[in-house]
Amino acid sequence: MPGRKPSRLRRHWLRWRFHLSALLVLIPLGYLPAFLHEARVDRGLTGLGEREVGELQVGPWRARLAEWEVGDPEDEGRAGHLKAFTLAWCQGCEQRIRAAYLRIGRPYSLSAPGALLSGSPYQQFTEVAVPPRARADDQLWLTVEAWDGGVHQASLPLAEASPSLVAWLDRQGASR
Repeated sequence: MPGRKPSRLRRHWLRWRFHLSALLVLIPLGYLPAFLHEARVDRGLTGLGEREVGELQVGPWRARLAEWEVGDPEDEGRAGHLKAFTLAWCQGCEQRIRAAYLRIGRPYSLSAPGALLSGSPYQQFTEVAVPPRARADDQLWLTVEAWDGGVHQASLPLAEASPSLVAWLDRQGASR
């Protein structure tokens, strides 16, 4: 109705709506540093992962191993807790490798070697399941299957592979 005065609430809305819309534009900027960090890791600008573990000799091949993200393992519901690792093979040796697997604890047979590494030979990725009974003194095992049928294994202490996982296991052991 012409001549009718707008309500007080309407006047406040008309006055502050610009400020509210500016605030809605600025809120996502708070998430920008985390987004840019993840983008750098995903594009490989930080190397293999957030923390390079080092080089492993497994059979005739060498591989560089890295922890994808430093921190606690991801809780994936029924799948349990998973920890991500990446691996890069030495130059020229990738043609002789059929498959590679990572596992916490010694693999008892080739029918259960662990989590399959996938991706290019220069950055293979996997998420390793953390067994419910895993201990801080367990080993991380790398099992490599060659095209000629040979199987080679190497291990390193979990404390060397992922100190953050060991700290998480210690906290879990205290709460069990």
